[in-house]
Amino acid sequence: MAVDKSDLIMKGYVDIAVEDSVNMVEEIGRMRREKNAIILAHFYQIGEIQDIADFVGDSLQLSQQAAKTKAEIILFAGVYFMAETAKILSPEKKVLIPDLNAGCSLSESCDPEEFRKFIGLNPGHIVVSYVNTSAEIKALSDIICTSSNAVQIINSIPEKEKIIFAPDKNLGNYIKSITGREMRIWQGACHVHEEFSLEKILEIKNKNMDAKIIAHPECEQPILLVADYIGSTNALLKYTKSDENKKYIVATESGIIHQMKKVNPEKLFIPAPPENATCACNDCNFMKLITMKKIYNTLRFEIPEVIVEKEIRNKAVKSIRRMLEISDRLGL
Repeated sequence: MAVDKSDLIMKGYVDIAVEDSVNMVEEIGRMRREKNAIILAHFYQIGEIQDIADFVGDSLQLSQQAAKTKAEIILFAGVYFMAETAKILSPEKKVLIPDLNAGCSLSESCDPEEFRKFIGLNPGHIVVSYVNTSAEIKALSDIICTSSNAVQIINSIPEKEKIIFAPDKNLGNYIKSITGREMRIWQGACHVHEEFSLEKILEIKNKNMDAKIIAHPECEQPILLVADYIGSTNALLKYTKSDENKKYIVATESGIIHQMKKVNPEKLFIPAPPENATCACNDCNFMKLITMKKIYNTLRFEIPEVIVEKEIRNKAVKSIRRMLEISDRLGL
C-alpha cells in the first residue's frame, strides 16, 4: 500500500486504519522477525506495548541496548530523544519511532541556543546533561547521564572541576544534596514529576499507613522529603522486588506499575496523583501517543524514520559514549 508522505509530514505518524481481522501482536512479531527488527520500550509505555517489546527498561538500559543490538531496524516505543539517542549510537541502523510528536517537556525546557549562551557565561565548567535532551544539547555536553547513574557520573568528575548540570533542576538539586558538589543548574523540569500533589500523596498515606512512598528524583523536593525511597524507574522497580513491604505509593509515571505488578503480583501499588487530578494517576501524554496500531503501521511501512545530522551526531556520540564507558566501568 502506498503511503502519502505529505500526510505523514503533517501528522507525524502513519494514519492508516488496521482491519479488525488483523492480529497485531502476531503481525508485529512476524514483521520484526522478517525485517530483523527490535522493539525497545520504556517503562512508561502502556502495558500491552511493554508486553510485546523485545526489551523494556529505563533510559540507561535502553541506551545500552541500542548500542549493542545486532538488529537492522530499531523501533523505539518511547519519546523522540530516546529514538534520537539510538540513532546517534547506531547511525548505520534504521531507527523508527511510531509518532514524531512524542516529545518531552523536559527536553523542550532546554533550548540549544540559550544553553550555548549559558555555557558561555560559565566558562571552564564540565557540562553534564541528562539524557532527556535533544541531540543538539548532547552535542554541547561533555558527559550525558541518566537518573540511574547521575550520582556516579558526578562523583567520577575530579573535585577541582566545576560542573554545569542540565536540564532538570529537581534531579540536579537532588544530586547536589547527595554528592555535596557545587553545580550550576539549568532550570528545566519534567511536567509529569512537577505535577504531583504532596497534599494528595499525604492523604493517601494517611489512609494507607502501611504503604511506603517511593519517588523518582525528578520530583520536587517536598515529595522527595517524604519519600521512603528515591530512585530511577529501574531502581524503584528493583526496590519493590527486594523490599519486604507489601504496599507502595508510586510517585513517578504510572507506566512503571505494570512491571511492578508483574514481578510482585502479591503487592499493592498506588499511583501518586497530580495536583489537578482528573484520574488517579499521572501519565506522560507524550509517552501515551505510542499505540499498538502505530507500532504495527510503523513496522509495516518503516516510517517515520529518525534522522540526525552527521555533524551533530559526531559531537553528541562522544558525550553518550563517555557515559556508557563510565557506567560499564562501574558495573551499572
